[in-house]
Amino acid sequence: MKLRKKDIFFETLENMADTIVQAADYFAQNITDLRENVENFAGVMKKYESQCDTYTHTVIKELNKTFITPLERDDIMDLITSMDDVIDGLEASASRFYMYNLLEPDEYIVQFAEILRQSAYEIQKAVHLLSQKKLLAIREYTIRLNDLENQGDEVLRICTKALFETVKDPIELIKRKELYERLETTTDKCEDVANMLESIIMRNS
Repeated sequence: MKLRKKDIFFETLENMADTIVQAADYFAQNITDLRENVENFAGVMKKYESQCDTYTHTVIKELNKTFITPLERDDIMDLITSMDDVIDGLEASASRFYMYNLLEPDEYIVQFAEILRQSAYEIQKAVHLLSQKKLLAIREYTIRLNDLENQGDEVLRICTKALFETVKDPIELIKRKELYERLETTTDKCEDVANMLESIIMRNS
């Protein structure tokens, strides 16, 4: 019995989700140890981001030549784009550590990294369910992504207040504030993936 080849769109979306997990894992694991390897850290994150760009281009190319797609064309495009925004946010955050020479991540940056790591796993689970056409089961993970984004909002509120109370050097303050906001925006991008998945569920179930 010949196994059916996996649909190129679902396969590429899964590859994208798996790479986001690898990148978020790497980010969270290495964020506390940047003294020796901040340049390497930013470089590895750039490689993950480039890999995801390749997946996005694969989807665009396939959409241009495929007549019948497993989901609405716009849904496929919007989903891969929203996932690409997540990896872009992670990579942009990583590059800030190198550009700003920020080698001492504080507890808030570590909290953001953990929220993003958990969000990446929720995206991965949801996208793999999408490939299996288990649409209603995805909702559990989209709800969790919304919760994680709320946690990101809360961390931003707390760390911004702490920043203005404790950091007197204006340059250091600007660097940290921008990094906090960029990390929180990346949690928003994870929620955008959840919203995109929700609209796919609504249209297809």
